[in-house]
Amino acid sequence: MAVNPRLLAPELRPICEKVEARERISDEDGLTLYASHDINGLGAMANIVRERINGDVATFIHNRYINYSNVCLLSCQFCAFGAKKREAHAFEQTIDEVVTMVRDALKLGITEIHMVGGLHPSLPGDWYLDLLRSLRGLDEQLIIKAFTAVEIRHLSQRVFKKPLGETLELLRENGLGAITGGGAEIFDQEIRDKICRGKESAEEWAEVHRLWHAMGEKSTCTMLYGHIEKAHHRVDHLRRLRAIQDDTGGFTGFIPFAFEPEGARPGLQGIPHATGFEELRNLAISRIYLDNIPHITAYWVSLGLPVAQVALNYGVDDLHGTIMEEKIFHMAGAKTPQQLTIETMEKAIREAGRTPMQRNSFYERIAPPVTAGNCLAEA
Repeated sequence: MAVNPRLLAPELRPICEKVEARERISDEDGLTLYASHDINGLGAMANIVRERINGDVATFIHNRYINYSNVCLLSCQFCAFGAKKREAHAFEQTIDEVVTMVRDALKLGITEIHMVGGLHPSLPGDWYLDLLRSLRGLDEQLIIKAFTAVEIRHLSQRVFKKPLGETLELLRENGLGAITGGGAEIFDQEIRDKICRGKESAEEWAEVHRLWHAMGEKSTCTMLYGHIEKAHHRVDHLRRLRAIQDDTGGFTGFIPFAFEPEGARPGLQGIPHATGFEELRNLAISRIYLDNIPHITAYWVSLGLPVAQVALNYGVDDLHGTIMEEKIFHMAGAKTPQQLTIETMEKAIREAGRTPMQRNSFYERIAPPVTAGNCLAEA
């Protein structure tokens, strides 16, 4: 696929030549892309990379979100999810409650549990291991994708009191199949000090993923944008992810999501939500810059399905999952549905001119027939 250079804004033409020649773009190129308002040109360039890697297929996963607790030691400025134990919106699920939710979801055909929580101050190590074992016992084929790098460091240092590598091995032995990309936010420490003071550094986040990848396992990676960061912070974030992937090859996909301002704490109130233009531009640039990460996911919970659908022609090849029950973004003010049916996902993909296909937790394509047994009612 080639792009007619006369249809591109002048500043994009030399970068497009690099993309077409499969040359890696520089940080300076990334800044040029963020400064460009030629959204269609960015989309065309991103689709060169997208179709080179993934053809016209767009994927989604049939999964169920679980938030086992929102009780958290931290007080991140962007987070409406986390709570102290005595706050009115604090909650904790029991193991039996989580198992019941997953058992019910398995009847609908899910292939993955996506499970995260806060940094709980008092849950013991046996609770986490019992939870993993109980979920694995429901179905050996079910992938348990759980915990952010920040949660895992918390488990290592405060709960199990074991080195990171031993903690990861312990979790894997008891059923953990993949770790999530959350907690990355924006890597620049000055920004982190303002939006999530006390949260692990970029290097500490990366250490968890590097160790997990060294064990032969996979994870996703993320970026939270649209708050106080600037374009050079985003490029720095992407550069660090690309460098980790150069070393480990363990990231399966990149999932950027926009800051939800409605539920923000005082330090971040009053910031407008990222526009659809900015969301599409960020996705397209991510696809162009992250030449070594195979998949770019449009998180429809954050974007809304219409923008996520359009994003399939701006470098995106994945629409994430059916979800079933998402709390973190909805507690922050997201107005999107709590879940989508398989049919809705497939229809959205077809309308965008792409070929829909279900995937597993590792972005490997699977394509079971759609039946009444694996359909979800939309919220």
